[in-house]
Amino acid sequence: MLSIPASRPNAYTGSPLDRAALKREDADWIAAALADPDTLFAPVWRSRSLMKGVAEGTPEALLVTGAAATALRMAGGPWAFLGLWEGRPVFAVDCSEAADPLPLLPEGSGSFTDLRAVAGLLPAGEASILAHARGLMHWRTKHRFCGICGSGCEPRSAGHVMVCTGCKAQHFPRTDPAVIMLVVRGDYCLLGHSTRFPNTTMYSTLAGFVEPGESLEEAVRREVLEEAGIEVGEVWYHSSQPWPFPSSIMLGFHAEGLSEEIVIDATELRDARWFSRTQCRDPEAHGFALPRADSIARRLIEDWIAHP
Repeated sequence: MLSIPASRPNAYTGSPLDRAALKREDADWIAAALADPDTLFAPVWRSRSLMKGVAEGTPEALLVTGAAATALRMAGGPWAFLGLWEGRPVFAVDCSEAADPLPLLPEGSGSFTDLRAVAGLLPAGEASILAHARGLMHWRTKHRFCGICGSGCEPRSAGHVMVCTGCKAQHFPRTDPAVIMLVVRGDYCLLGHSTRFPNTTMYSTLAGFVEPGESLEEAVRREVLEEAGIEVGEVWYHSSQPWPFPSSIMLGFHAEGLSEEIVIDATELRDARWFSRTQCRDPEAHGFALPRADSIARRLIEDWIAHP
């Protein structure tokens, strides 16, 4: 088996933003951008993003400006500079402290929606910006206090650093690496039905978090052995996908299965099976479902199907 290339970008990638990291340290520039009525703000309310057209099946991101942006900032939540979009500053703002933020916005401003429910329908750049805003605001709301001494923290670097008011430690946004892998043996791939899935017929690739002191390849081999009892040989990188639900990045691989007998960890999987390419080409006809089309798990499967 050779390395299989990614056929297309994954959801939440392809951001149109210039992150303009040097601007974060320019307090005067940030203050002017916050006051500029043309500056764009991506609101986040209790981990949901502002969109229109959701009910019609044609969702679009809504970024607010001017008085509406000021009203959301007055809700008292954290904010952070995300970057420049075609020269215009873009900020994330969390308005979760408002019981209902929609009255703060102009009439007809859409609704706050779970990004995962519509990511496959959003334009790629918009999905990336909303994911960026969601992930950064989650970190800000969860890191108000120092993990070293317990004192309160204050934001710096336009919302990208939290500095402890007590011990002065600096805390930066975290991203937890997780491996996700399609194990392949001959014309078959290994798919599992997780205990975290709803009670449906969906089968997906195996996945798990990378542990301290572990390489990505070692994490792939360990997770597959622990969850399904399958020995893994060669491991090939495929692609990655930001997954800010709340703070991960999925690192996708194809892996060589060296054994066949499956022994599942019942705490992780309800079931695991070997599926042929023929079955994966038409899963409905064979009584199961594949992961959602916008997921990296689906990309790993589809790209394997396309490269016999």
